[in-house]
Amino acid sequence: MAKTLHITNGDSFTSILKKLDISGDIITWREMLCEGKTINEVGSESFWRQRYEFLNRTYKISKDTFINRTLKEYRNLCNQKSQEEIVLWFEYDLFCQVNMMAVLSWLKKNRPDADIFLACSGNQDNSEKLYGLAELSKEQLKKLYENKVLLSKDDIEYGDYIWQLYCENNPIRLQNAIKQNQSQLSYLSKAIEAHLHRFPSLKNGLNELENKMLQKTIQQKPESKDQLVVEMLKDQGLYGFGDMQFTKMANSLRPLFRSFNPAKLTKTGVKVAEKIENYYPNIRNEKEYLGGTPKYSFLFLDDSSQLLKL
Repeated sequence: MAKTLHITNGDSFTSILKKLDISGDIITWREMLCEGKTINEVGSESFWRQRYEFLNRTYKISKDTFINRTLKEYRNLCNQKSQEEIVLWFEYDLFCQVNMMAVLSWLKKNRPDADIFLACSGNQDNSEKLYGLAELSKEQLKKLYENKVLLSKDDIEYGDYIWQLYCENNPIRLQNAIKQNQSQLSYLSKAIEAHLHRFPSLKNGLNELENKMLQKTIQQKPESKDQLVVEMLKDQGLYGFGDMQFTKMANSLRPLFRSFNPAKLTKTGVKVAEKIENYYPNIRNEKEYLGGTPKYSFLFLDDSSQLLKL
């Protein structure tokens, strides 16, 4: 029997996997590389320093927490050298797909001889719904494991290549590269398309999700910021974000809100939501990055789905 290492997308699924009758060691990938600046050398000292600085500045994650949760688990991954097969448990959304690319990039360099399998949830039945791992029954998870995909060298190369481009300051190259996707990473192109929609719109300076937050406020009149976050969590498409991301987003848009209890926009907020007024000069932030690209150095052209470099 080949020894197996499982790398999961987070603690909640790790606890589910431990209850399944599937043998092997488990490592949890505790990062959210879809947010904040990334550099391509996954696991290097500068990589982790950059990540800590972002998480500390943005979410007040302490050094102790970062070391004890993220770095200790990463060092545990570095010590797993005996397994002949490695199974990646990730989901279809942007949050998971970016983490998955980084893990593939690391494995390509550090575990070149292991067989890498992908157990990725998404299309699980005849419906259009995409499923997260935690939404699947034990039977469905065992079936996903039985049908796991052995990634070829080309698949791993492609995942690493897209990761390198994600970490560059050239999202136009990234946009062109995902059009050529013939790999078994079947959810990657759509996830990266969602990533490109995170750049500010030419029309009003807000990105797809920020605009959605304003529209939800107008249409659904949430009673509180928490309720607004819940509405965003329910209707976010391919992003896979958690409440932390949407709370941060609401805080960055605070000047456009007259109040959060209930959620109401100012007159300017309504004009921005209707794309009559451009909020770009007010929201621009030099420290905000999407992968290797400063968020406000490109504009998204809604009509053509193209990016424009400023």
